[in-house]
Amino acid sequence: MNRARHIAIIMDGNGRWAELRGEKRVKGHEEGAKTVRAVTEFCSHDEDIERLTLYAFSTENWKRPRLEVEFLMKLLQKYLDSELENYLQNNIRFEPIGDIRAFSKSLQQTIQNVKERTAHCDGLVQSLALNYGAHDEILRAVNRIKNSKDDITEAMLSNALDCKHNVDLIVRTGGDKRLSNFLLWQSAYAELFFTDTLWPDFTTDELKRIIKDFTKIERRFGGVK
Repeated sequence: MNRARHIAIIMDGNGRWAELRGEKRVKGHEEGAKTVRAVTEFCSHDEDIERLTLYAFSTENWKRPRLEVEFLMKLLQKYLDSELENYLQNNIRFEPIGDIRAFSKSLQQTIQNVKERTAHCDGLVQSLALNYGAHDEILRAVNRIKNSKDDITEAMLSNALDCKHNVDLIVRTGGDKRLSNFLLWQSAYAELFFTDTLWPDFTTDELKRIIKDFTKIERRFGGVK
């Protein structure tokens, strides 16, 4: 039976969730943060799940309206401040991926602080993809190793990436069926599940059903069974 050791989620639909209710888009992001906590806690109690990577803010999200971007930065700061104790209580290690240098110094310090404070935790690893895009990640990885005297190998490139772990299962909420520049290298053989459920309405029960379906898939990785 397959084990979903590394689950990655594209959390889509916050803005539409709010608009359907006549609310401002930022309300959807607030509700989405609650779903992040619920899903993270659920995964931390499943012994099969080792890593959870969540697409929180992409390199393309800077194109959104300035006020929405500013709100997202404040929400991220608030989320990390409030979740630190929850990480520690649930033995969750926080490992962000992406290029956080574009964020404010204060937010960078908060991200680094939470990472350092949870470094000893040996349960679930939760990664938030922050100012993350797979193209950018791969380019930065290549630049890290471009001066190597040896030919670049898959192992060298993989080790230079922000996320060094292959993904077993990708879930995208919100109805769209694309990867949107998310973990392209690591997802070469990931199983993809798409749901129309908007992220704030996504529940751990739905995630359970997806994981159950995942366990039944025959994964051949290009070979034959």
